[in-house]
Amino acid sequence: MSLSRKRKKELRRLQEDANQLWENQQVLVGHAADVAREAGRQLGNFNREQVVPVVQDAYNRKVAPVVDQGVRFSRHVVDDKVVPIVGGVVGTALSAWDIANAKRQGIAPRSRVVVPEKKGPGLGSVIALVLGAAAAVGVLYAAWQALRADDELWVADDPLAAPDA
Repeated sequence: MSLSRKRKKELRRLQEDANQLWENQQVLVGHAADVAREAGRQLGNFNREQVVPVVQDAYNRKVAPVVDQGVRFSRHVVDDKVVPIVGGVVGTALSAWDIANAKRQGIAPRSRVVVPEKKGPGLGSVIALVLGAAAAVGVLYAAWQALRADDELWVADDPLAAPDA
């Protein structure tokens, strides 16, 4: 297809305008990148000079005392409550372990723990007595049921005679 010279000239001019526009856009984007870079640098300076000191001052005045108080309280709880309890439990467990090892090896322990002697029957003895008594009552009841005088249960020695007709 052939174009007229007029159309070719218009297309060439349009292509030159498009190329010029592209070059202008590239320059504009370059300037925009420079402006954005400078704005970031200025924002960093502003942050360093204005924002950080204000935030740090507010933290030191309001947050740090509360955090320090919480740390002191938790340290108090751990040092005065948890550590003695855990220490007692661990100490008792280790003492029991040492005594068990000494008994296993036939060595007398260095310090004897005084265990009070039991006085009277323990819980196991009471339970055994109750179960034994219940079993005895059950056996006696079964014997009574088997041996009671029930007329229907006894069989007569003489066979019954047939009735006379």
